[in-house]
Amino acid sequence: MNKNNFFYTSVVISILFFVPVKADQKFDLGKDIFLNNCAMCNTLADAKSSGMIGPNLNELKPEKTIIIGAVTNGIGVMPAFEGILSSEEIETVSYYVSKSSNQ
Repeated sequence: MNKNNFFYTSVVISILFFVPVKADQKFDLGKDIFLNNCAMCNTLADAKSSGMIGPNLNELKPEKTIIIGAVTNGIGVMPAFEGILSSEEIETVSYYVSKSSNQ
């Protein structure tokens, strides 16, 4: 391998190892919403929450559409978050719960 090829190969390898991978901002925002509104009642491993009022979401593995309905309208002892969270926040936290519980 000549010196130029070695140099370019070294640069590419350095970029692959040291450039951070783009994070899923929607996932991160959903996690923040979950931690501030849901973690005290629900269990979810990714959030390190162990609430005993709501379900263990890792066992339940709910789909996003089910979560949107539950968060919007409430279910069982869970209050409705419509009017507390925006529709965008409800969609975002639902995305987070669905993705993290189905890993």
